[in-house]
Amino acid sequence: MRREEEQRRSIFTRRALALGLGQLALFGALGTRLYRLQSEEGERYRTLAEENRLSARLIPPPRGRILDRNGQVVAGNKLNWRVLLVAEQTQDVGATLETFSRILPLAEHERARIEREVRRRRRFVPVTVREFLAWEEMARIEVNAPDLPGILIDVGTTRLYPEGEHLAHMVGYVAPPAERDMDGDPLLELPGIRVGRAGLERFHDQVLRGRAGAVQLEVNAVGRVIREVERREGVPGQDVQVSVDAELQKAIRGRIEEGTSVVVLDAKNGEVLAMASQPSFDPNLFNAGVSAAQWRQWTASRSTPLINKATNGLYAPGSTFKMVVALAALEAKVLTPGERVSCPGYYDLGDTRFHCWSRYGHGGVDMRAGLKYSCDCYFYEAAKRTGIDRIAAMANRFGLGVDLDIELPGTRKGLVPTRAWRQAQGKPWNLGDTVVHGIGQGFYQLTPLSLATMAARLATGRAVQPHLTRSIGGRPARGGKPEDWPSLGIPDRDLRLVREGMWAVVNEEGGTARVARLPGQYGVLAGKTGSVQVRRVSREQRERGYKAENQPREWRPHALFVAYAPYDNPLYAVSVVVEHGMSGAGAAAPLARDVMLEVFNRFRAAPAQRVAEGRP
Repeated sequence: MRREEEQRRSIFTRRALALGLGQLALFGALGTRLYRLQSEEGERYRTLAEENRLSARLIPPPRGRILDRNGQVVAGNKLNWRVLLVAEQTQDVGATLETFSRILPLAEHERARIEREVRRRRRFVPVTVREFLAWEEMARIEVNAPDLPGILIDVGTTRLYPEGEHLAHMVGYVAPPAERDMDGDPLLELPGIRVGRAGLERFHDQVLRGRAGAVQLEVNAVGRVIREVERREGVPGQDVQVSVDAELQKAIRGRIEEGTSVVVLDAKNGEVLAMASQPSFDPNLFNAGVSAAQWRQWTASRSTPLINKATNGLYAPGSTFKMVVALAALEAKVLTPGERVSCPGYYDLGDTRFHCWSRYGHGGVDMRAGLKYSCDCYFYEAAKRTGIDRIAAMANRFGLGVDLDIELPGTRKGLVPTRAWRQAQGKPWNLGDTVVHGIGQGFYQLTPLSLATMAARLATGRAVQPHLTRSIGGRPARGGKPEDWPSLGIPDRDLRLVREGMWAVVNEEGGTARVARLPGQYGVLAGKTGSVQVRRVSREQRERGYKAENQPREWRPHALFVAYAPYDNPLYAVSVVVEHGMSGAGAAAPLARDVMLEVFNRFRAAPAQRVAEGRP
């Protein structure tokens, strides 16, 4: 018995020891783990707990404004009350949207868009459900807030264009970012963010956009906001001031009809003072999203309201191009200023007859008279002697057919043809082609902006570059002083001769644009008319007494005019294109005169004082 008792005690002792050791190991492991949790990993878990308690959100910054040259806001911001959905704060997005749609109806495409954005974005990033809420709509949502988990009302800003369609083509418009815009910038995921889609809004999008701020909110276990802990405001987008005068722009647009474009430049520093194109559109419509019906109406319209005709309309320059041909001929020394060319009203080249606009001809004319009377026969001969490649090279120096690098995305540079260009198409260049191009017809495709640039360069003899931006964030931008632009390298005597011809067009008896003369107190304007056929007129039609004014409007010639003033000290250059306006003298020149008067009257100093001081 005693032996058995000792064995039982021995077994108990071993088991107790094993149990004790096990307990010791367990508590040791537990202690070690607690030590690691508290000492080694305590900071990480405190951070996780803090993150569960705090909710960080980005704050979209206000977009920078666009101002005209006088500080008038042409693209600003206004308050926008909106409904947001935070997916992580609701267990069922679909049920929340269903409840919301019973309060404020959602169209099928709206709901599809919301669900698509919820899937695409992180669940804590708010998604816009509805914008531009009225007070009654906000009240209905607030009353039903307990039944709308994840829904919150927020106030942000949206774009406002006070001048509407008057500056739409230049200023452009904004729209919500598309998937192709996502470049990793978290700012683009925020509700209400807009990106530039056209015009200056697109060109200056990065500086206008700004940088996001952040706010830290304390939330409870179910995500309800308790209080705001910390706020760091974002950096607003920078203001961009442009050279356009909004009031001048509106005054010009009030004078023009459909199919007309006008460009006014500061001839010395290249600033765009006005750039009008008719018709236009209201950029405010893009904020809330353009309806399919509205978009179809715009795109189906033959008048193309979405196209800025001043920078994207392409036209043959007609007789406004004759100054370039004259300068090319003088540089090539194939014509002298006093050499006369006979104009009987037509010009024969082989078995082809090219007509002058004057059926009866101009007799013998020299270069100055050729410009004054706009004699086609003179410039047929000038082009034949000079050659198309020399003419094209001179045109490029005057800003025609080249990239003008203006701050409007999508601006077209147009076309000034050469032999190489024609040969690249697999077709030969004929001498008859050169003759036709001597009067600005043929393959030329130029914009009103490039024609205004040509007028400014003719007036100054310098490579004036058109531009719109005056300052960004209060800091001066590009260009501005006349001496910044290099010389065109054209002898003064040649420029003087061409300018005298332009002066005679407007101010001498027999000039083609006497109607464009300015009242005496405004100084002297020099210019050149142009009329461009849009369809070929056959010999048979001419013999039957063809008259363009009797044809349908879309078959009538375009009317053009380029000018600068004052003649002795050029300050402003202008180009006018009137689609199907018949003649430059009848439609474009009177409009250019009225535009120039608006310019002089807009800038308050008397013209004589401006000339003396050399400033607008």
